[in-house]
Amino acid sequence: MSDIAISDIEAIRSRFQADIDAAIDLPALDAIRVSALGKKGEISMMMRGLGKMSPEEKTIMGPALNGLKNDVAALVETRKTALENEALDAALASETMDMSLPLSRKTGTLHPVQQVMEEMAVIFSDMGFSVAEGPDIEDDFHNFTALNFPPGHPARDMHDTFFMVPEPIGEEGAERPTGTQDVGEQKVLRTHTSPVQIRTMMSQKPPIRIIAPGRTYRCDSDQTHTPMFHQVEGLVIGEDIHMGHLKGCLMDFVSAFFEADVEVRFRPHHFPFTEPSAEMDVRYERDGASIKIGQGEDWMEILGCGMVHPNVLTACGIDPDVYQGFAFGMGVDRLAMLKYGMPDLRDMFAGDPRWLGHYGFNPLVQASLESGLS
Repeated sequence: MSDIAISDIEAIRSRFQADIDAAIDLPALDAIRVSALGKKGEISMMMRGLGKMSPEEKTIMGPALNGLKNDVAALVETRKTALENEALDAALASETMDMSLPLSRKTGTLHPVQQVMEEMAVIFSDMGFSVAEGPDIEDDFHNFTALNFPPGHPARDMHDTFFMVPEPIGEEGAERPTGTQDVGEQKVLRTHTSPVQIRTMMSQKPPIRIIAPGRTYRCDSDQTHTPMFHQVEGLVIGEDIHMGHLKGCLMDFVSAFFEADVEVRFRPHHFPFTEPSAEMDVRYERDGASIKIGQGEDWMEILGCGMVHPNVLTACGIDPDVYQGFAFGMGVDRLAMLKYGMPDLRDMFAGDPRWLGHYGFNPLVQASLESGLS
């Protein structure tokens, strides 16, 4: 007969039950489980002893040991559930919040520039545009040359560019990755977000429909100009795109943005990167210190636009005989001033919390065409 008796099994069961009930946390409980049911646990070693027993002993001890194993495993699971519930109750008790208490801190506000950029993204995404981004530090090719500003072009001087000190030129003949500028090539703080259009056309195949919001930089500072400002530019490239598509897109945009029926007009203009080019005016009137868009007898220019110049398409590897498109660009800061009645552009970047408290927006309210943009 085996050295193990039924009375021993009952004693072991009682001992493990007492240990399990006394476990104060999950690590202590797991240590008990391993000592009983682990690979070298007490009950596991007893189960291995069945192989040395006679058939008669196995008939008695086999069911008894299996029952002990199952009972201890069940006790462990029951205690584990109880400990987890106790831990959850303790966490909930310590993390409660009295919602009736008044807020002791003022909530922050969303900057008007960010609000307007989100409003624009909502409007243009409804038209099927996606958002594209690019670097603030650009090379001469993406900022000027690919946009039909050849070296020496007088329009380069109109941009009041921040030029950066060129890097030393590397070894002659050194191979560089495709799509990167030469080492030592002139770099600038981008004067517009148009380089994002160039990068998109060089990396994607038509059809293309993007907007490119972001910061831009020019050496200019007065009541309506700052050295750093924000633009949103748009680009559509495809087959059979014409000026009517451009006008319809922008007319729908200004009416949605100003949340009113806005009368517009397009005047011929010149931009090196579009042909034909135009500026779009909106009808407005001045009421004291405020400006009301969509009414009155006066006109105000708010953006430039045109059909993408064939030279720009060619520079980006797109066949101008197959594809054409339109582009537009507008100042985010200026549109924010017009829509929300801000008299001085420089105040947007002064960091005055009183100004932000007055003109800022609730960050928890998302811009929506259905419920209103602002």
